[in-house]
Amino acid sequence: MSVPPFGNSKPDLKRVRGIMGVLGKYRFGNTLIQLGFKRKLSPEFLLGGDLGKEMDSTAPARFRAALEELGTTYIKLGQVLSTRPDLVGMEIADELSKLQDDVPPVPFTDIREVVEEELGSPLEDLFQEFEEESIASASIAQVHRARLQDGTEVAVKVQKKGIIELIKQDVAIMRYLAQQADTRISKVKYYNFPAIVDEFERTIRRELDFSQEARNIERFRTLFEKDKQVCAPEVYRDYSTSKVLTMEFIHGTKISELLESDEEISGQEIAVVGTECYFKQIFMHGFFHADPHPGNIFVLPGNRLCFVDFGMTGNLEREFRDDLAELFIYTAKYDVKGIINQMVYMRMIDEDSDLEHFKYTLMDLLDQYYGAEIKDVGGMITEFSMPDVVFEHQLKLPRDFILLGRVLSMAEDLGRKLDPNFNGIEVAEPMIRKLLKKRLNPLRWRNYQVRYLFETEHLLKDLPQTINRILMRAEDGRIKMEIEHKELEEFGLHLERITNRVALALIISSLIIGSSLIMQSDKGMPMPGIGFSTIGSIIFLVGAALAIGFTITILRKFI
Repeated sequence: MSVPPFGNSKPDLKRVRGIMGVLGKYRFGNTLIQLGFKRKLSPEFLLGGDLGKEMDSTAPARFRAALEELGTTYIKLGQVLSTRPDLVGMEIADELSKLQDDVPPVPFTDIREVVEEELGSPLEDLFQEFEEESIASASIAQVHRARLQDGTEVAVKVQKKGIIELIKQDVAIMRYLAQQADTRISKVKYYNFPAIVDEFERTIRRELDFSQEARNIERFRTLFEKDKQVCAPEVYRDYSTSKVLTMEFIHGTKISELLESDEEISGQEIAVVGTECYFKQIFMHGFFHADPHPGNIFVLPGNRLCFVDFGMTGNLEREFRDDLAELFIYTAKYDVKGIINQMVYMRMIDEDSDLEHFKYTLMDLLDQYYGAEIKDVGGMITEFSMPDVVFEHQLKLPRDFILLGRVLSMAEDLGRKLDPNFNGIEVAEPMIRKLLKKRLNPLRWRNYQVRYLFETEHLLKDLPQTINRILMRAEDGRIKMEIEHKELEEFGLHLERITNRVALALIISSLIIGSSLIMQSDKGMPMPGIGFSTIGSIIFLVGAALAIGFTITILRKFI
């Protein structure tokens, strides 16, 4: 069974005080005051009495240290936020990506209790061997080496006892703090912290559900079953539940261990295999492993890569990844016009926006990543997702686009650690061009026939009822029309100018015609040497001058 929603539990006041103590310890006292916690704060908790000073260059590192000390839920929160530089900024995201999830293991008696309760039998009946000492321990679960009754060697991932209740309580506190921040601190209102907590809850619930992770592993194995260079461990469903995940034991070396050792490795080959794998996940399959940490990738004999820990994954729809492939090619070729046109087509930016201004912003961004050639497309996507760029140009970036940028950035960084001269674009571009050629293949349209037929069938089925409803409303006079006025005030000003010009033209015409009639009359003092009426002549000259000036003004608008 999947983990149900946590609901709106009441925060544990004792735990709240503990969190306040940790945040104060790491000099976030002024932030606590902003959140409404004015009491029980020691003077040493405050950094100069100024919130601005508190958020100095040391804030990201202090924030990471505070999350590590707060434990399980907050470490997971930091890991999720590390994939959202669009919310927390690049500096904090980079710092949070360093969060370590290695914690001391819990007593084996707790592990035994969870396994036996979940699998419904004594441990000795389930496994031929089950090592009491864990081979890995994280905040949510720990892994033990074991052997099934038929002798198969396995790794058993067991969720820690009571962890769901602990996380549930911490999420309730997060929700309370988020609501306080959203209400009391106007500068952070745009971040919508309550929505971030809701998203985090969905993410952590998926990670707590080992049956979902099992499905992710099986999906990955199916997608790469014909690939001899990439794999994932086999899942043993009869020994797995939502809290216990039994997998094939992987005999290999973590990339993190290879990078720390003095052993010579084929860094270039490993980097190429990993890059090809990630671009296949993204552009071919639309399903990708979203945590390419060097500790989550094993190197097997023959430089074969095995991915583990599928608690966090991303999904991309077919149409989106096809469009994304085109955007990638434009970016690799520094085709600014092509990038903008593609983004308009993908509805990432409105065609009514100031595209000329956006062009120069885009060029400045591209110039940061181009030397002789672009090397870090993931970093560029991440920079592109920063709040200042998004809000300045009113960009509409999909959630998975932002996650994708962060994942690519992490993967490319890992590639450069393996090979300092690594260039992921050189590996990926030929593959993506090949995919685009397949997209233009006329036979590919056969894949869409079934969907189009179903959509047409739905349209024809609903059409009679839709027409009937419209006719009934028309007969009853109940059809309503909504008109959206855009730039109405500016339109009113234009209309006022036009009206004023028409009125001025009528006045000038009246002056010229009236003065002409007076000039022709015998009344009034005549002008010397001319014989026309003096008053009529003056009015005529004034009208003529106004007419000439008015004509020049109009002509300047059109010439």
